[in-house]
Amino acid sequence: MLVSVLWRAATVAIAVALAASAPSLAQGPASPAEQIEIDARAAVTPFPHFWESMFGSGRAILSLRESYRNDLRAVKAITDFKYVRFHAILHDELGVYNEDEHGNPVYNFSYVDQVYDGLLKNGVRPVVEISFMPKKLAFNPDALHPFWYKQNVSPPKSMERWDGLMTALAKHLVERYGIDEVAQWYFEVWNEPNIDFWGGIPRKESYFDLYAHTARDLKAVSPRIRVGGPATAAAAWIPDFLKYAAENKVPVDFVSTHGYADEPVSRLLGTNEVIAPEDRMGAVIAKVRNQIDASPLPHLPLLWTEWNVDARKDARETPYVGPAVANMIRECDGKVDYMSFWTFSEVFEEGGPPMAPFQHFGLRAVGGINKPAFYDYALLHQLGTERIANASRNAIVTRLPDGSLAIALWNLVSPEDTPRSRQITLHIRGLNSSAAASIQRVDEKHGNVLPLYAVMGRPSSPTEAQAERLNRESAPGNPELSALKDGTLTLDLGSNALLLVKIGGKEKR
Repeated sequence: MLVSVLWRAATVAIAVALAASAPSLAQGPASPAEQIEIDARAAVTPFPHFWESMFGSGRAILSLRESYRNDLRAVKAITDFKYVRFHAILHDELGVYNEDEHGNPVYNFSYVDQVYDGLLKNGVRPVVEISFMPKKLAFNPDALHPFWYKQNVSPPKSMERWDGLMTALAKHLVERYGIDEVAQWYFEVWNEPNIDFWGGIPRKESYFDLYAHTARDLKAVSPRIRVGGPATAAAAWIPDFLKYAAENKVPVDFVSTHGYADEPVSRLLGTNEVIAPEDRMGAVIAKVRNQIDASPLPHLPLLWTEWNVDARKDARETPYVGPAVANMIRECDGKVDYMSFWTFSEVFEEGGPPMAPFQHFGLRAVGGINKPAFYDYALLHQLGTERIANASRNAIVTRLPDGSLAIALWNLVSPEDTPRSRQITLHIRGLNSSAAASIQRVDEKHGNVLPLYAVMGRPSSPTEAQAERLNRESAPGNPELSALKDGTLTLDLGSNALLLVKIGGKEKR
């Protein structure tokens, strides 16, 4: 008990000291007060939770670790986590491809089975990213990417042998899991072939050939297997890919690509427009959606299989994530089928084993520590599946099955801007004018583990007890209870606060 008291006292003392030493953080200018009009009886549109049904992670073999599976279970418990994507299911560390003394192919899917068994046991299906090249199948065995796990990015030495491997893999998966199950997976050909993850020459044409062979191989095993691409970085190649597929009658069940909010506009959009990082995902997804619909293969599903918010000033570790994700949802609703946040876990080794928690990726840090992003996703999960249109840039309004409202509100402040507060007043029609309201928050004081981690001395490898304490002490706490007053509710939002407001009760007749 004494330790707990001292811990809380130290936390308060640090917070007070920080506020005193940096008054600009606490006293930034307030944004103009906003009035938001909401009619609970208004028409609704479907609002699938495209932002929380798919997540990314590092590479396949990491999924065999208990720490990875612990994080997967924790994230699934607070989201609609259905699919996970990772690299390198064909990496030599899984032992998938070998050749005997006569040079004949030898396949071994025992570790692949353990990977997919583990996912399915935890209620999550794979996005099968078909990558990278087994060394003995590589045209250039020395074509190693600089990532720590040194995946081979070479094309195959024999397309016939690649066809054999793809056919064997697909047959094995169908035999083991059944086509009714495998037909619910997504098979994505390679990863970011437009940059250094693919060594084919010329890059685009050689990738299109790899895609065509792979898609036909999979479909030959079962036409129900879903295959897509081009899985490019920065939303590249989409029109050319779809034109090639249409002209050559190559199967495509979905389009997949990547883009991050902090990438340059010139790279994402090919223009010199001035677009804030917070609005770039909306712009690039609209661009790709239009490219698909204008193509010879219109209306294909769009899977955005990697994305994340602005990384400047360590923003991905802070409460900034919540408003940035909410704003992305507001802008991209109706244009994309899945947004795969990169990543759900810091069990992640592109640069090698992490030296400490909080490494710019993951809803959970090393040791299972919940970041603000973890609680942000927990709040956004509570939105309904019917959306009521609203013009505000700081709100998403949804209706729940019982007629009550679930509303996300936020105060988005760029990492390089001066912190500022915001006041929002909701004017609600169609509900009881004194209906009960509950408010949940993630902000600097709620769901933010970083100050507590600092008080703890920033351990590079937190113990299980330390991680448990950080999660317990940083949890947002119980909802605030309030009520409408004459149909209105006024709320104050600190810098980069995300609020989930539930308002219930039908209008009295």
